[in-house]
Amino acid sequence: MATETPLLLPYAVDSSVDYKGFSNSGGWKCAFLIIGVEVAERSAYFGISGNLITYLTGPLGQSTVTAAENLNLWSGTAWLLPLLGAFVADSFLGRYRTIIVAASIYILGLSLLTLSAVLPSVRAHDCQSADTIQLCSPDPSLILFFFALYLVAFGQGGFRPCVQAFGADQFDGQDPEERKSRSSFFNWWNFGMNAGLIVILPFLNYIQDNLNWGFGFGIPCVIMAVSLVIFLLGTKTYRYSIRREEEHPFLRIGRVLVKAIKNWRISPAVSFKEDASCIVSRQKSEQFEFLNKALLEINGSEDSWMACTPKEVEEAKAVLRLVPIWTSCLIFATVGSQQGNYLGNILALQCFRELELGYSYLFWPW
Repeated sequence: MATETPLLLPYAVDSSVDYKGFSNSGGWKCAFLIIGVEVAERSAYFGISGNLITYLTGPLGQSTVTAAENLNLWSGTAWLLPLLGAFVADSFLGRYRTIIVAASIYILGLSLLTLSAVLPSVRAHDCQSADTIQLCSPDPSLILFFFALYLVAFGQGGFRPCVQAFGADQFDGQDPEERKSRSSFFNWWNFGMNAGLIVILPFLNYIQDNLNWGFGFGIPCVIMAVSLVIFLLGTKTYRYSIRREEEHPFLRIGRVLVKAIKNWRISPAVSFKEDASCIVSRQKSEQFEFLNKALLEINGSEDSWMACTPKEVEEAKAVLRLVPIWTSCLIFATVGSQQGNYLGNILALQCFRELELGYSYLFWPW
């Protein structure tokens, strides 16, 4: 009888098994559970970020310019950290463990954020009198606020890239039926996430604007804590990825780029397409042909670690083909980032105030 595979297998590949080493787990039951967890996490994240500019310019008393700078810096950090989270998950902890660790950091950050909202803060005008202006000491609640805010960014940086991939692990990519279910899973994923945000965000924004910021930050914290508990309840029913003994893709691609640059000035004695020792398909090699120089061996003196295979070269080319797509996405990301800053919030509020005065004033101000 086969030896049982340990619980929480840490690495990611196409084939997955449950905590006992069998593949009869996972499926839609686990997938919908994971979708619900992601809806809760996105609600917590956007519940904080969606109205953050109002909190910075309101209770914290920051100028619009300062608040926009702080928001954009935090938002940019939060959107870049999933690269780090994915690397940690693939190289060290695995998706399941990374989700748990990241969710714990997430909840800690949200808890401290709630605490900073209920603590009394020191404003600049509190340090001023009629005759003199005293230098204010650093506001502890403000320091706690930004520390908590970046903890949230680190938490979602580990949580976000792993949950969706972990949900896809619940379907066997080698099985034709489950392969179709995996494709359908991503549709349900996006539908559930956006539908959940439509329902919960107006409720959170109303509480933050009209009732209390402590409750407005505390509710996302509770949502995130409940989602972690729900996620843990499915531990024995999930499928976990089986470790595959190979280097991280970042290392393989980096090695190809380094060696191609190192061999930049070397002209091969034979064409890569004709060299039997490094078979590369004609169609794939025509693009980014300079990377083929990573396959060159100079007098047999290359370190074995630096030796590149045709497959690794093709992986590097595939990544380079994605660069134009990533670059074009910057335009949409720039537009999307406006929804949480001054243009997205303050101007929207101003429009609603104008609407309250009547449509005639809005369209015919004279």
